[in-house]
Amino acid sequence: MSDSENTGDEIEIVEVVTGAEDEDGNVVVDDLVAAVAADGTVVATDETVTVVTADGDVVVDEVLSVVGEDGELHAVEEELTVIESDEA
Repeated sequence: MSDSENTGDEIEIVEVVTGAEDEDGNVVVDDLVAAVAADGTVVATDETVTVVTADGDVVVDEVLSVVGEDGELHAVEEELTVIESDEA
């Protein structure tokens, strides 16, 4: 597409996944997906943070955010899921 055909409405999806293990043996994975406008402005994000504890419990926190009229990201939906290990 040439610059003359660019309407500025194109959105690119960018995903960054990071992971680490903390000193307590918990594994944390952060999966961030961002919708980025042609001018480089982030217009929305979907971030999912998953923690697997050393005891086998799983905690998933997902937050969906969109850009408000003030130009800042605002959380519009959050879902927290906890799955406890069957091992006692």
